[in-house]
Amino acid sequence: MLAFVLQSCEDQDDVEAPATLQVNDFIWKGLNAVYLWQADVPNLADDRFSSQAELNSYLSGYSKPEELFQDLLNKPISKYPATAIDRFSWIVDDYTVLEQELNGITKNNGVDFKLTRVAEGSNDVVGYVRYIIPNSDASTKEIKRGDLFTAVNGTKLTVSNYQSLLLAPDSYTLNFADYNGSSFVLNGKSVALTKTVLEENPILINKVIASDGHKIGYIMYNGFYADYDVKLNQAFGELKEQGITDLVLDLRYNGGGSVRTSTRLASMITGQFNGKIFSKQQYNLKLMATMTTEDLESLNQRFVSNIDGTDLKSLNLSTVYIITTSNTASASELVINGLKPYINVVQIGETTTGKNVGSFTVYDSPTFTKSRVNPNHKYAMQPLVFKITNASDFGDYTQGLVPTFPKNEAVVEKGVPGTLYGVLGEKNEPLLQYAISKITGVTAKKVQPEGLVLPYISDSKKINGLGNEMYLETAPKEFLKSFK
Repeated sequence: MLAFVLQSCEDQDDVEAPATLQVNDFIWKGLNAVYLWQADVPNLADDRFSSQAELNSYLSGYSKPEELFQDLLNKPISKYPATAIDRFSWIVDDYTVLEQELNGITKNNGVDFKLTRVAEGSNDVVGYVRYIIPNSDASTKEIKRGDLFTAVNGTKLTVSNYQSLLLAPDSYTLNFADYNGSSFVLNGKSVALTKTVLEENPILINKVIASDGHKIGYIMYNGFYADYDVKLNQAFGELKEQGITDLVLDLRYNGGGSVRTSTRLASMITGQFNGKIFSKQQYNLKLMATMTTEDLESLNQRFVSNIDGTDLKSLNLSTVYIITTSNTASASELVINGLKPYINVVQIGETTTGKNVGSFTVYDSPTFTKSRVNPNHKYAMQPLVFKITNASDFGDYTQGLVPTFPKNEAVVEKGVPGTLYGVLGEKNEPLLQYAISKITGVTAKKVQPEGLVLPYISDSKKINGLGNEMYLETAPKEFLKSFK
């Protein structure tokens, strides 16, 4: 069967697709080769088309590559919101932008925000400022965490217009609102913001908090960007030098990123498991059938002790406290799940997104890598290509990882004017305060009020292209050998 499949691919590759179908041809052949659910999509079957001419006829039915891509996915969320299987594969028309996004570089004004409906069933939208990115345009303006906005350039935000108002323009004005206990009302204040090409340092906060005899390290980490691995190690070194007794890792707004960075972060938290399996990857049946014993071993990510020869500043902890929300996804979830067979992971906050699958960038080239890439276009795909489990073979968390101690992050209190967010990194910030109480065993004197939880719509990371990601920086060698 494998010989038939490979021969079939070679027969179609012998004849090039016409210039007008180059992008569509790349999409079909790339997904046919690497897509995790290739065997479950009839139009991606190896015997679906008997010749390149028959494939061309099918491809010519799509004038937009994006539509073909969506139709070849296994029940994509865009068409099956309630029963979607593939919630995370995506395609871009410029891989340069994609490469930047995967390293935290976007056109951005520096406001990280969340969008929700103003009430259940309403189409009106309210935005909450979650944090301000340092060295951004917003960092020089009068805007802070907890600020609310319900209009842009004087136009009320709705479910149907928020993308056009917040994504397309390089400059816009946010119109602020107050919560009066029952509704959100414009207060006459506003701020003008301008987007620039911004590279976000994912290590937003790194500090030590002294509380009831404990020295608690606190790291707010907002993206698994490989270029910042050395700085992350330095941050752990600073905590280690100060002799911390406990660690709170805040991943509440971290949608993921590099698998390698996840492994390194888990190794910094521990250090006593060097060489042991942290996670395991599994590709589609066609790729797995070609792998040798050596190839299969390379699918195991193992705890490490260094970054390119530099020793990790590992903490050797047996317990870690991790703050999560519904925006915690992918590589963040991998850290939680990958550590669980080895140490006590105390998860505090909300149930996570539930992304146990990953990708690598697929280019239009003979090996689907950037080597000898087609110069006629810049399309690239980020399809789901592998499922990932921990060392105990557990990876079934598509409904999210449930916290040990549930606590919603809410911006406003039910029926009471004002906000509840608090200042990130401060002892009285609600989720951090709750984590500290679990570490020290001392309950906070002030009981946090019940917050108003509103239906989530989107957030700035998704709008700016930083979706929920768990990816490999390059296609693995066992994949490449199949397409030499």
